[in-house]
Amino acid sequence: MTGGAVLRSEPLPRTVRLLLLARVVNRLGAFSLPFLTALIRADHGASLTTAGLVSAAFGLATIPSRLAGGRLADRIGRRTTVVLGLCGCAVAQLAIAASASLTWAVAGAVLLGLAFELYEPPSQAIIGESVPAPQRVRAFSLFSAALAVGGMGAGLLAALLGRCDLRWLFVTDAATCLACALLIRLALPHDRPAPPGAGRDDTAVRPLRDRALLSVLATGTAYALINQQAVMTLPLALAQQGLPAADAGLLFTATAATTMLAQPLVRLSWANRLTTPVALALAHVLLAAGLTGYALARTLPGLLVSAAVCSLGDLLVMGRVYALVTDLAPPGGSGRYLAVFGTSWGVAATLAPVLGTQLLDRAGTAMLWSTMAALCLLLAALHLRVTPQSPGLLNVAEAVSRRSRALRGGGPPG
Repeated sequence: MTGGAVLRSEPLPRTVRLLLLARVVNRLGAFSLPFLTALIRADHGASLTTAGLVSAAFGLATIPSRLAGGRLADRIGRRTTVVLGLCGCAVAQLAIAASASLTWAVAGAVLLGLAFELYEPPSQAIIGESVPAPQRVRAFSLFSAALAVGGMGAGLLAALLGRCDLRWLFVTDAATCLACALLIRLALPHDRPAPPGAGRDDTAVRPLRDRALLSVLATGTAYALINQQAVMTLPLALAQQGLPAADAGLLFTATAATTMLAQPLVRLSWANRLTTPVALALAHVLLAAGLTGYALARTLPGLLVSAAVCSLGDLLVMGRVYALVTDLAPPGGSGRYLAVFGTSWGVAATLAPVLGTQLLDRAGTAMLWSTMAALCLLLAALHLRVTPQSPGLLNVAEAVSRRSRALRGGGPPG
């Protein structure tokens, strides 16, 4: 067996596997958001700038949503918070689908933002605290893969329904949110009442005073901004190139398929020996290559290859960064640490549509994707200088190194 062999690992806990299954169901209809700007333009006659501002309003609303999700998870329980967030998303999606005016569409977008991130902190905390530190990268990578499995069907569904009526995407998303909420309500264990005073000591856990977390939050926000460009602006960019906006669904499917098929890479021994800063730097170099492909490609096959390369970078980022945040958190503080880190997505969702639509309007698609690729290369350099190493992964890397030496030399693995 060589140093690139796939390492064996223990099966994930039943709670985590059930959560992954539920999120697959949810993901099947979760490709309505990238088409929000396209729907506002097509059905309500909004300008490109107005459509970007509506998406920005959604993104701004997700910031308090994420923080509330972390707080509610401690106060009323994680399962209850997940179900509440999913049901709120369903109501908002149906409101957008039924909107008869731009005002109602904006109201639905803001309501969706307020509910959209409620279920993320408790979901991530369940995963982070249910598995030991050596398995966290794999667990969070599998979480991304589970979303990708649902995303494969969702991308095809978006490409099909989007050609008929974009409103059906929001109706489908609402239905899968409700199905996911029901599955979690029935399958996950009941929330355990917290002992008196538990989860209420705000002075014990202070994520905003943790310099290591703030460093990860800064680079994570920049990464999220790039990621959201590829999600929210892609349909508009395709339309500007003369391709159907619904073809974004095919690109999302290629991304999801690559994420799923590339999962064994996460368990390769050489990948586990990489420190967190090096792994994240490599991820951003891959993202830069994929985004450069977006800037240069003019046909659907070229765009599909670029989407696959980008997904390899995303795969490396998602597993490593969430494991790092979980490891940085003090005991009992992972929910709040993950919630604070998750605000990076809200900031990005606020800025991405404004920045993306302005770059598209003023400079075109090539400049949009070239700018994002340059930002990726800058982040790759920054990770090597400012990103802390995950404490849990230091032990993993040491164990992998011992096992590889033993396999090559025939000695005990230690």
